[in-house]
Amino acid sequence: MPETIRIAVWSGPRNISTAMMRSWEARGDCAVVDEPLYAHYLAATGHDHPGAAEVMAQHETDWRIVVDALLGPVPGEKPLFYQKHMAHHLLPDIELDWIESLRNVLLIREPRAMVTSLAKVIPNPTIEETGLPQQVRLAEWLSDQTGRAAPVIDSRDVLMNPEVALRAMCDAIAVPFTQHMLTWAPGPRATDGVWAKHWYANVEKTSGFEPYVPSTAEPPARLRSLVRACERLYEPLHERRLIPV
Repeated sequence: MPETIRIAVWSGPRNISTAMMRSWEARGDCAVVDEPLYAHYLAATGHDHPGAAEVMAQHETDWRIVVDALLGPVPGEKPLFYQKHMAHHLLPDIELDWIESLRNVLLIREPRAMVTSLAKVIPNPTIEETGLPQQVRLAEWLSDQTGRAAPVIDSRDVLMNPEVALRAMCDAIAVPFTQHMLTWAPGPRATDGVWAKHWYANVEKTSGFEPYVPSTAEPPARLRSLVRACERLYEPLHERRLIPV
């Protein structure tokens, strides 16, 4: 039997991470897992996210047990295992050695739009809650460990041309692209976390990637310094993103 390919995509909040998970699940040869470290993150930080108590009650809060599952048997014995991660869930107490065995990708979004959207749920987010510091640290760690830069994809590129962007992503991690990644059936999934009812209403209406529409909304004045700090972390990642050609 060929070795399972485990793909970890590390995103910040208010991105297209759930649509990306839908895309990979639609292949048919790929199992998916939805934010497996979220319950640990909530238990460790005490953040009052929507449905936090239910998340911790129904999902594993011990990161070590979570990692064992991520490296263990794949649901349905599929040859591909797509792991949707939030970068800010990667807390300092979590050891990183297991990540080296995954095919890692960073999913980024332009900070102004991301912070503006995030503020609707978390009124005063910290820079750590944007996931960008963790993405930068993870990129540096992976480069040191493997000698290779982790591929970076920008959600704008995916939305502007899904097929070209997904082909570039697949090429970067040596996985064949399939047209099945471009569409999926609308509605909820059994593979969604219990938090889906609080966060996934929009994506549940979709059957593919929505066309890119530039955001005209502006972040609250109190968060403009946060946006600037995020941009300083985002720009170096953006400059080396996979650019569809």
